[in-house]
Amino acid sequence: MCDLYGCGDTPSDLPLPVVSAMERRDFLKGVTMLPLATVLAYPELAHAAAMRTLPISVRTPTGNIASGVVAMPEAEKAPAVLLIHEWWGLNDQIKAVAAEYAAQGYIALAVDLYDGKVADTREGAMALMQGMDARVATEKLTTLIEWLRAHENGTGKVGTVGWCFGGGWSLNCSMAVPVDATVVYYGNVAKKSENLKALSGPVLGHFGRKDANINAEMVGGFETAMQAAGKTDLTVYWYDADHAFANPTGARYDGPSAKLSWERTLAFFEQKLK
Repeated sequence: MCDLYGCGDTPSDLPLPVVSAMERRDFLKGVTMLPLATVLAYPELAHAAAMRTLPISVRTPTGNIASGVVAMPEAEKAPAVLLIHEWWGLNDQIKAVAAEYAAQGYIALAVDLYDGKVADTREGAMALMQGMDARVATEKLTTLIEWLRAHENGTGKVGTVGWCFGGGWSLNCSMAVPVDATVVYYGNVAKKSENLKALSGPVLGHFGRKDANINAEMVGGFETAMQAAGKTDLTVYWYDADHAFANPTGARYDGPSAKLSWERTLAFFEQKLK
């Protein structure tokens, strides 16, 4: 099940995308591409994609270490995207998404807010999330955003994207430091207008109509607060889906909604960052 804080670990009973033995072998060798949803649905494929990223660590102004993985595009100069994981931690799934963003032409950095710890149970994820220091997390995120903005292969443009727990933090860090585009996948957006005044870039939100907690009341309040803060560059999309609809390994995955939200996110970043 899912709630305001995250999603349970019940596997989806939906059939997995069909992948032939040849396609699987060629992908593992790195000689062919597969749709992102297909890669994420198979642990060995997600792991192979995750291995295309490299570890990164940057010291924050107070001496903490902001860590994660980075994937580089082929282009000599490219905008950057900071990815923020779900409450599970920085697992192969999020690393694989970072690799896909690099394939789409972005410097993609997936942050690790749990310092190497990853959960595979609801209880474990809750413990990791509750044990995280919000102040330290904010400092890590802002440090990595500034690192991306100053990257020698970057264009100076930086966007953020996160899912569930990470969706809320995508918005949080965009309020803490200027970014050029923010994407929220079904994250907590219960914010006051005075806090939202710190936003400097456009926001895109993806939400599920069946989500009992990140619901129309919360999102509607967010839209009202954005208007009160004078922030008019907000786009909200609703899907006939539940919380965590974009996660192929979860119980509430919805393929058509995941595909459409991915296409919309790429178009948003294309417009705002490139």
